[in-house]
Amino acid sequence: MIYGLTDEQTMIADTVRSFVEHEIYPHEELVERTGEVPAEIAQEIKQKTLDLGFYACNFPESVGCAGLNHVEFALVERELGRGSMALNHFFGRPQNILMACEGEQIDRYLMPAVRGERMDALAMTEPGAGSDVRGMKCNAVRDGGDWVVNGTKHFISGADHADFIIVFIATGEDQTPKGPKKRITAFLVDRGTPGFTIRDGYKSVSHRGYKNMILEFDDCRLPDAQVLGEVHGGFEVMNTWLYATRITVATMSVGRARRVFDYALNYAAEREQFGQKIGKFQGVSFQLADMITEIDAADLLTLASADRLDKGLPANREIASAKLFASEMLGRVTDAAIQVHGGMGLMDDYPLERFWRDARVERIWDGTSEIQRHIISRELLRALGA
Repeated sequence: MIYGLTDEQTMIADTVRSFVEHEIYPHEELVERTGEVPAEIAQEIKQKTLDLGFYACNFPESVGCAGLNHVEFALVERELGRGSMALNHFFGRPQNILMACEGEQIDRYLMPAVRGERMDALAMTEPGAGSDVRGMKCNAVRDGGDWVVNGTKHFISGADHADFIIVFIATGEDQTPKGPKKRITAFLVDRGTPGFTIRDGYKSVSHRGYKNMILEFDDCRLPDAQVLGEVHGGFEVMNTWLYATRITVATMSVGRARRVFDYALNYAAEREQFGQKIGKFQGVSFQLADMITEIDAADLLTLASADRLDKGLPANREIASAKLFASEMLGRVTDAAIQVHGGMGLMDDYPLERFWRDARVERIWDGTSEIQRHIISRELLRALGA
């Protein structure tokens, strides 16, 4: 990679890429066809990741993990992006906000999560509250020493396999000059808690097998021991992971784009029309040139934003730019790759139509393209006092 990686960083990227090619690719067709990840395959991927020493590699050495920095973890996610999300979910990257666990939460949630003994998921989105997080209606009300929770969350990825969920819930509101402002608290909620139900969500055309679930709370009682961080401190906790998920979307988009590009490049070098390889026609070769230029640009932008985090520099705008550009780049690259393949690009014989479908959601989840543009422009204007 032209970024100038160290030998160790190159080894990390090469190791994960090899893992994806040998342990993820062989199962992709099955998952795409059935929409399910067999339990034995999930366990096999998890165990091999543990054996490799990469499980929970986004966590520090202080809890027995690899302690990769932001650039190194971005490289891991980039290579995982080449494979099925439903399968690489079991490569295991617990939510890093579990580092906010205190007291007995450490032994109940943090340590089992990083050891691969318990899986987590994160829940914020609701039917009426997507980009508008403060619009959430799922609420918790004090009743003695407990919180009584009612409401619904949806689009919750990974909840089908999760042993517990990190849920953001409204716990009151403040009156401000701009009107009521919700107070948000993060809770740790175990599967099987009375009043808490996890059920199947919507059938998506993107990332088959990587299911979204619906969470329902019906007078679900949670003690204070289940609060992650401070009561009403959900936004503070939230800010410790939101940047990480945006970088993940960006890096995975780059990895998937590189795989798609390889298909297009090889096809252009082999397919013949009018007595020559189609790659010799400018209509094709110029598309290849544009594709690789955009991929490299997204890669550099993403790694540079991760590098700023490693250096302790502000990176909110840079991360938003990386997520925006990389996710939209993936849509353009997958579309161009199909154009290079012609009609065959839309056939099930090639995986391109899958990548094309999968690419569409990257511009929506973990902050839409419009939200990223808002973050970027806000940061620019604030610097000028506007």
